[in-house]
Order: sequence, then C-alpha cells, then structure tokens
Amino acid sequence: MARVWADGGYTGHLTDWTSQHLGLVLDIVRRSEDVRGFQALPRRWVVERSFAWFLRSRRLVRDYERRTDTSEAVIRWSMIALMSRRLAARSRRPAVLTAG
Repeated sequence: MARVWADGGYTGHLTDWTSQHLGLVLDIVRRSEDVRGFQALPRRWVVERSFAWFLRSRRLVRDYERRTDTSEAVIRWSMIALMSRRLAARSRRPAVLTAG
C-alpha cells in the first residue's frame, strides 16, 4: 500500500505523520465550499463500498474486539471469506468460447 485517501476531517498533521512514520501518501478528499447539499466525492465510494463489505460479517457489525490486532484479524478473515466466495463462484461459471 502506498496511497491512502481520507475524509476532510483528517486534515492537519496527519499527512506529515503518515509520510514520516508509515511511508504512505495521504490524500485528503475535500468538498467544494460553494456546493450545498449532497456532493459525490472522488474515491469516497471505495471507502463506503469497503465498509459495506466488512459489515456483511456479523462480528464486524459491532465493535466487540478490545485489541486492535484481534480487530485486524477479523477484518482479514472477512475479506478472505469474501474473496473465497467470489473465486468459487467464478470457477463454477462455464467457460465462454468465442469463434475467432
């Protein structure tokens, strides 16, 4: 991972800290000041989609974990289960032959 997108609420020293301590580039996605109401922000859908995938796992719906390493393990387990289901579904599909 080399680049992280964050909400406008994470402005400040966090960008410097992530580059110094983690070696990551932190891009802050900001709303335009002149727009009122809802505005779709670039790259925001990636975060929202990922949270939706996480919340399909019952254990991640609430924050039951006390330790961050346990929480990280549950997130990894959830993503492994998701990818396993997708790979299994892909292998069951019949191959499409094209005339060429």
